[in-house]
Amino acid sequence: MFYHIFYPLKDFWFGFNIFKYITFRAAFAAISAFVICVALGPAVIRLLSRLNIKEEATRPDAPALREFHGKKSGTPTMGGVLIVGAVIASTLLWARLDSSYIWLAVAATSWLCAIGFIDDYMKLANGNGRGMRVMTKFTGQFIAGLAVALFLYFSAEATTLLHFPFLKRLVMDLGVFYVPFVIIVIIGASNAVNLTDGLDGLAIGCLVMIAAAYALISYVAGHFKISGYLGIPFIPRAAEMSVFCAAILGSGLGFLWFNSHPASIFMGDTGSLALGGAIGTVAVLIKKEILLLFVGGVFVIEALSVILQVASFKLRGERIFRMAPLHHHFQLKGWPEPKIIVRFWILSAILALFALATLKLR
Repeated sequence: MFYHIFYPLKDFWFGFNIFKYITFRAAFAAISAFVICVALGPAVIRLLSRLNIKEEATRPDAPALREFHGKKSGTPTMGGVLIVGAVIASTLLWARLDSSYIWLAVAATSWLCAIGFIDDYMKLANGNGRGMRVMTKFTGQFIAGLAVALFLYFSAEATTLLHFPFLKRLVMDLGVFYVPFVIIVIIGASNAVNLTDGLDGLAIGCLVMIAAAYALISYVAGHFKISGYLGIPFIPRAAEMSVFCAAILGSGLGFLWFNSHPASIFMGDTGSLALGGAIGTVAVLIKKEILLLFVGGVFVIEALSVILQVASFKLRGERIFRMAPLHHHFQLKGWPEPKIIVRFWILSAILALFALATLKLR
């Protein structure tokens, strides 16, 4: 919005020319999102408490966690409305609104936020921790993935090519199979973040690292000279996605202000499904889908731990981990919660740096 209001005024005062620069708008998108979260956080926490929208941490399906999480019962949840609201507001303020990529990312994030909101609401309304039926939730995620996939498949500027890290000349044209591939990426990212959101600040801290990495990658992919120098695909509309990623970064830090251990608020599925889907959407829009396995490595590991645990138990009748997702395994081994969280943050930061290094190692 600010770009369209102030940049045309550059002829009257040269200072307005600064709104042309994506780096300036991305920085202030992050700052704005952070300020929104920190400023509105206390009011949102009070409102959720007043409405009795609180976490029921004593899960009947996981009695082993009662010792660790029982004290978290009564903490306000569904804080994802604060994060997603800050992301959308900040993005619309600082991004160019003539970018279809921005609108697509905002729409996908909003849709998945609505799915998560309904799921959280049903858990509270039912009083037994059971939300939407698995297939209903999956269908909602599928719709978001399908919308993004079809947009890219029929877009004149987008391609169905799949590029691989490290291998500059290895390019695969998926053709019509690009549609299900995009759906899998978005659904997988959405669910992976949802599975990781089990400890105070764990998921949102990792998301901050990923958003920072993808903000930089988006800028590089959308810069003709830099992308050419690095030998990565030039995506003209990708650079504007750095504003969207910066908004996620800022809102994540703002939410972490309240979500850090011991948490005053949880994001719930309202936030985790939306933010996971947002990162997945960015990955496919800027043609860095495979790179998501590295930059979002913590989420991948958490999701794989669940898959391996279920598969092992069904096939062999034995568990690999004491409990899945993986962060609960370390809890049951006696690791203090803050230590698990910080170590996962460190791993996420290292993986994000590794993902950035792949831009040159080609």
